[in-house]
Amino acid sequence: MPLDFTAIDFETANNSAASACSVGLVKVRDGRVVDTAGWYIRPPLGHDWFSEWNTRIHGIEEADVADAALWIDQMPDLMAFAEDDALVAHNAGFDMGVIKAACTASFIDIPSYRYACTLQLARKTYNLDSYRLPVAAMAAGFEDFRHHDAIADAEACAAIMIHAAKRHGASDVDELAGLAGIRVNSIGTLAAAAASA
Repeated sequence: MPLDFTAIDFETANNSAASACSVGLVKVRDGRVVDTAGWYIRPPLGHDWFSEWNTRIHGIEEADVADAALWIDQMPDLMAFAEDDALVAHNAGFDMGVIKAACTASFIDIPSYRYACTLQLARKTYNLDSYRLPVAAMAAGFEDFRHHDAIADAEACAAIMIHAAKRHGASDVDELAGLAGIRVNSIGTLAAAAASA
């Protein structure tokens, strides 16, 4: 099995997990980045206000997403890009929480994905003072990127995963998780099936 996955990163408009306003996606095939994508998202109604704090972090304002499609209309594009890949994110609980909350707020089913967390992976791979994305990415040789730009963050996340796989001698996501001592979790019906098993 080759090292195939899709790295994902969301920025949110406010403190609601449903308020995704930007997504970055990076497709990795056989340990190499082969495609990137990203776009603005208009958050679901009721979650569509922009906090000054969040805007200060990522620079996205309400006017930037005014002409963007709603989450419900963009979910098919996200799924088409990710295909059946395992998703990888830094602090993946946050990004998977965004998918779950935005789908719930949009009254659509939560898609089924397996996922791994590069924050957990970095803690098991590197000896750092901080495991924040810029620091962990630097340890993986990925430097000087625009932190809190969704595509750049997804690229940094992919770089950590690829570097860690080489360091651990792993050929795929599951083997890497096993060697590093982290879990591959799931959302959607996969998570429901695992919970009832």
